[in-house]
Amino acid sequence: MHLSTHTGERPYKCDVCKKHFSRLDHLKSHLRTHTGERPYKCDVCKKHFSRLDHLKSHLRTHTGERPYKCDVCKKHFSRSDHLKSHLRTHTGELLYTCDVCKKSFKWSSALKVHLRTHTGERPYKCDVCKKHFSQSGALKVHLRSHSEERLFTCDVCNKSFKWSSVLKSHLHTHTGDRLYKCDVCKKHFSQSGLLKSHLRTHTGERLYKCDVCKKHFSQSGLLKSHLRTNTGDRPYKCDVCKKHFSQSGLLKSHLRTHTGERLYTCDVCKKSFKCSSALKLHLRSHTSQLP
Repeated sequence: MHLSTHTGERPYKCDVCKKHFSRLDHLKSHLRTHTGERPYKCDVCKKHFSRLDHLKSHLRTHTGERPYKCDVCKKHFSRSDHLKSHLRTHTGELLYTCDVCKKSFKWSSALKVHLRTHTGERPYKCDVCKKHFSQSGALKVHLRSHSEERLFTCDVCNKSFKWSSVLKSHLHTHTGDRLYKCDVCKKHFSQSGLLKSHLRTHTGERLYKCDVCKKHFSQSGLLKSHLRTNTGDRPYKCDVCKKHFSQSGLLKSHLRTHTGERLYTCDVCKKSFKCSSALKLHLRSHTSQLP
């Protein structure tokens, strides 16, 4: 029996799929993939398995045993194939190659996901909005857009977010980091999305179109605000005087009429104003510019 591993001989044939095996017990085990037989039972959770080695591996999820150790980073694994897969993170070995674009991957699962970029397959569907995704993780992240779940909290101000990427961008408001630079005017931004939106002020690109009046906008937020001029929707409410506004920025500016806050200061005479438009008008008194 052992010699067949050296000779390559596979005398045992599956009558269902015609696959050959070097050992009779391997054929018997394989046949269960066709019959669905699962003779090995876990006494802890009553789950059944088609192979004894699968049951043994499963039992370690109950015992916590991890007998397979990585000699590089000392991490332990419950299964030998998990260790084998992990070792590629150290060796950089890329065993799985895409037949379409020849890109290589460390794991078969990564190749499987990559192939969907060629086939367009999106097997994971959102039951709420029917949108499809190529990865289960992408669907999981998307589902938060429908729920109020906010898993990511800022340690500075305790504000919570649905996505880690949004929290990461938010943290720049505390650190003052502006990592994204406009190559045209050298202005810096805290978020890549803000830079992308800003670049349209240079290109004149207006991607967002109003279906009512056909007007175009450079930002989706500007289109949303504009649409309220057609619907009359005013979702932003002042808690002081109960007045409603169509834009959050208008509410923010209005609130200064209650707080007396003056954010805009004239560099010439140091006089302060509640809104930028008032400062702009005032500056003409120094430049003698006619209104």
